[in-house]
Amino acid sequence: MYTPKHFQLSDHQEAISFMQKYSFATIVTILNGVPEATHLPFLVEQRGEELVLVSHFAKANPQAGVIFNETSLVIFTEPHAYISPLNYEKEQNVPTWNYLSVHAYGKATLIADKTQVAHLLEKMIDFYEAAYRQQWDNLTDDYKHKMMNGITAFEIVVTDLQAKKKLSQNRTEVERENIISSLSSSADKNEQEIAAYMAAVKKTAKILSYTMH
Repeated sequence: MYTPKHFQLSDHQEAISFMQKYSFATIVTILNGVPEATHLPFLVEQRGEELVLVSHFAKANPQAGVIFNETSLVIFTEPHAYISPLNYEKEQNVPTWNYLSVHAYGKATLIADKTQVAHLLEKMIDFYEAAYRQQWDNLTDDYKHKMMNGITAFEIVVTDLQAKKKLSQNRTEVERENIISSLSSSADKNEQEIAAYMAAVKKTAKILSYTMH
């Protein structure tokens, strides 16, 4: 991922927290020489020193048959906002876009054991809708086995993590304040979230500046 130095998200834990918050991601693999993508919910787990992504395909999905052949790319991204030149101090400027994104690379391994697959599904239920767990537990084993037979479960140990936080760090303080004010008052939730991320960057920068003096 192209990431100029001032947009690098170098805090590993912050990147992981972002992935866990926006965990409905896009997995990209190569199928017959062409990039193929599927949008999936992921569990993002820290296991000691390893970062592991866990999910499953519908077995009928062609990607399920090729994911184990080579490295996969999983893209986590969500809030974004158009940045108008009206926020800038000089007229000679152009629009841009603020956003956050994390790219995770790794090779998938199959989760074949049915007990492990069942455990994976239970963990996903607990993460995404814990209230559904009781209903799931009351379903018949035959029904659950049919569901599990229709999926291909896998996990990816992340070998390369690239994170980008493009939040107008290259603009003046006045311009950043203008953008935060504009986005904060927007009715668009994405724009509100970008404003909150920008405000957090500003707060962190102030703390760092204070501790260095």
